[in-house]
Amino acid sequence: MSQTTRPGPRERLLEAAREVTYAHGVNVGVDAILQRADVARRSLYQHFGGKDGLIAAMLHETRNDHRYRETMDAAGDDPRERLLAVFDELDRVVSRPEFRGCRFTAAELSLPDDRHPAHAEIRQYKERLHELFAAELVALGHPDPGFAADQLLVLVDGVLAHAVTRADAHPARAAKATAALLLGDRPPA
Repeated sequence: MSQTTRPGPRERLLEAAREVTYAHGVNVGVDAILQRADVARRSLYQHFGGKDGLIAAMLHETRNDHRYRETMDAAGDDPRERLLAVFDELDRVVSRPEFRGCRFTAAELSLPDDRHPAHAEIRQYKERLHELFAAELVALGHPDPGFAADQLLVLVDGVLAHAVTRADAHPARAAKATAALLLGDRPPA
């Protein structure tokens, strides 16, 4: 008979924050997170100093820039194909019934206090994506990789936002065609 170990309060708080804030936004009441985590309020303060610290830590641990790299690596060595593969993966992600948008953008827009620690996590995440795209654009020989990486991020953010209201329109496919033009070639079929 196998015995499973229940995660500790810190891990349960992070998982509850991931689930509850994705479903209801980062401004959800702390009681909903505590109830989902099945921990006492004291654990929240011991591990994170409060809800703001929990939200920042959850975003830090939820960063999925490695998934972008994995997607690109699976596409082979050609930088153009690697970048376009991102949009194929986004099409799969945003087509899932449970997709509710980009948690990072939603948090950024929902937290009016510029001093909230989540803002730094969100900006670091977006900067890491920018660097990832810029490196591919350098390998591609793009004349302005920094600006083109900005353009790709706008397309990615647009897909993640547009899919919330019109997933059936397949915004990632439209963005992929635009990205192909940006990369200096004809749009993919």
